Amino acid sequence: MLSNVVNSSGFRPFNHCLLSWIRTTAASRPHYLIQQPAFRFKFSRSWSSVPFITVPLSRTRGKPFAHRSELKHAKRIAVKLGSAVVTRGDECGLALGRLASIVEQVSVLQTQGREMMLVTSGAVAFGKQRLRQEILLSQSVRQALHTGQNQLKEMAIPVLEARACAAAGQSGLMALYEAMFSQYSICVAQILVTNLDFHDEQKRRNLNETLSELLRMNIVPIVNTNDAVVPPAEPNSDLQGVNVISVKDNDSLAARLAVEMKTDLLILLSDVEGLFDRPPGSDDSKLIDIFYPGDQQSVTFGTKSRVGLGGMEAKVKAALWALQGGTSVVIANGSHPKVSGHVITDVVEGKKVGTFFSEVKPAGPTVEQQGEMARSGGRSLATLEPEKRAEIINHLADLLTDQREEILLANKEDLEEAEEQGRLAAPLLKRLSLSTSKLNSLAIGLRQIAASSKDSVGQVLRRIRLAKDLELEQVTVPIGVLLVIFESRPDCLPQVAALAIASGNGLLLKGGKEATNSNRLLHQLTQEALSLYGVKDAVQLVNTREDVENLCRLDKLIDLIIPRGSSQLVRHIQKAAKGIPVLGHSEGICHMYIDAEACPDKVTRLVRDSKCEYPAACNALETLLIHRDLLRTPLFDMVIDMLRVEQVKIHAGPKFASYLTFSPCEVKSLRIEYGDLECCIEVVDSVQEAIDHIHKYGSSHTDAIITENEETAEYFLQHVDSACVFWNASTRFSDGYRFGLGAEVGISTSRIHARGPVGIEGLLTTKWLLRGREHIVADFSENGPLKYIHENLPISHRNNS
Repeated sequence: MLSNVVNSSGFRPFNHCLLSWIRTTAASRPHYLIQQPAFRFKFSRSWSSVPFITVPLSRTRGKPFAHRSELKHAKRIAVKLGSAVVTRGDECGLALGRLASIVEQVSVLQTQGREMMLVTSGAVAFGKQRLRQEILLSQSVRQALHTGQNQLKEMAIPVLEARACAAAGQSGLMALYEAMFSQYSICVAQILVTNLDFHDEQKRRNLNETLSELLRMNIVPIVNTNDAVVPPAEPNSDLQGVNVISVKDNDSLAARLAVEMKTDLLILLSDVEGLFDRPPGSDDSKLIDIFYPGDQQSVTFGTKSRVGLGGMEAKVKAALWALQGGTSVVIANGSHPKVSGHVITDVVEGKKVGTFFSEVKPAGPTVEQQGEMARSGGRSLATLEPEKRAEIINHLADLLTDQREEILLANKEDLEEAEEQGRLAAPLLKRLSLSTSKLNSLAIGLRQIAASSKDSVGQVLRRIRLAKDLELEQVTVPIGVLLVIFESRPDCLPQVAALAIASGNGLLLKGGKEATNSNRLLHQLTQEALSLYGVKDAVQLVNTREDVENLCRLDKLIDLIIPRGSSQLVRHIQKAAKGIPVLGHSEGICHMYIDAEACPDKVTRLVRDSKCEYPAACNALETLLIHRDLLRTPLFDMVIDMLRVEQVKIHAGPKFASYLTFSPCEVKSLRIEYGDLECCIEVVDSVQEAIDHIHKYGSSHTDAIITENEETAEYFLQHVDSACVFWNASTRFSDGYRFGLGAEVGISTSRIHARGPVGIEGLLTTKWLLRGREHIVADFSENGPLKYIHENLPISHRNNS
């Protein structure tokens, strides 16, 4: 039976049974030390909040992962904790909060079935703290009295030898890890190594066998160099080939251990975000997302960290050595309080964290390079004359009709593949499908955009004369670089591209993989049109394996994200966006209120068009509100019969259900966007109750009233707080093309910047232009010679593009 007695130091004593087993196993391993801490059978902890993985944890041994998205398949993972991660800022003592967070993440991954190993620093820092305390405590009372209190405070502490600090701190460091991991019912084992343990074949084999046995028993090995006895590393002896390595620091040790144990992934945690092309903090330094062998010449390395032995150059060498040995590597920040709490799990989930080392270079540009190309191309596009931007869009419209057969053929391939795989529901298949009529409508919409683009960029909105010869103008300018993420609908691509061209914005497009062939061809046609004036880089199609979450982290490259798709997609983007504004709508819960004074001849036509024509659209009717006086009337029966003929499944609202003896099943929620041939019906007593219902359960997208009473209609139009409010019109009119905007990048339900269908105007912002003649603010002081006029001037119709 295992002992659970706590000793005076606050930690549990060793489990002698398990310790004797390890001693027996390691009898022939004299050059590395194994310490087995207490082990408890404590498996009652609830892991209901842990995101258990559902992907297989396996890969081809000896071959590193080519892409970040594959890291979720990593089975065996080594995590190296640098000195700057483990130690406090004063270099004396441990950063307990960071350590606790790291232990929790490692425990979560271990519980998922992965095999976790830690390579840790910290013994020297912990020992330094303990020895300093001992030195101060060893001062005699007589010496303290003799020196005086003030001199005692200023007493110099001698420089402590690192080996002595390591010897004093190692046991305490391990006891701390033991206590932390025990909270997750995870057992740990300590292994101290020296360089000799890797160079001697028998010792290396013994080390491998011991680590393998510990991993097999679901124990987390904690490895460190035996700093109490290790000699200084020989110069230039580090990382000379796959089979030779000098363990001069924990970066080298982690790389050597990762290759020796055939780990799938090595995570090197430091106090910087990853590898930069030049020292972090210097002007124009950029974080390198993916680093490939041979790219060392493009990097300028800085100094070492405040406490570490290696520095970034040593980490890169270790990472490349491990990559050559078949282990994937990520260098990331483990000390920043905002990211350290999830950095390890983020890396394993394939998120864009730190620098990922890969042997496979992509055929095309990276998404960061595409963002820079879109930025540069967009700025060139914005300086073109409006007529040239319109010509580009008109040429794209011509290409859509001229290349109709090629487009439909590519779309047919997408449809056939989607149907074979069965991954799309019928409404989404309809969205994916292109037709001759759709392409014709697209071309018409693009020509509308071209016509309106002549009055977009560079238009003067306001002119003010501040003083004599000092005039201020407010003019329209592009937002910058847009990221538009869309699902299924390939017709979005030319629509959004045309709006971006008209507004002078750079554009990154991320379409769904179900429309790969259609999107690729449509993007080629877009770039062909842009090539008329040498700005083809302004519109980029992201074809890399980048996840949407990773794209949403590019806050230095993207100025606005516009998701086009389901409400689930929009919410996902809004949650994932890191510092980038998101222009999108929530659910398209659109209402139609049938007033007591509605015309029967209009009701069925409006309801049918709103609900049945295209139920998957975000502007389709989802909730039908009916005035109580219309129940059991011919008009009500006509509506119900029409919905049944159209095979619309009816859900009853609470009040509607209470009126009927036999009714459809009561709706689970009044906040549902069905996106299909389903509809909720609810009863209200008045137009005010209808408005209140819409405000409580709607999504501020599009709501309509059917009535012949003009006063009631105007009351509804003025009091419903939605982006689009209609009278005697189908909700399906909520569309950029139908509004005469040519198209829209999306329908916004937010209340900032743009609302409703977002056309060219919604993709513009403003800047201020001030023209003076050596004016200075001091001249406008209280005793200065000049005074402000602030005279509004007429707006000229010239374009400043």
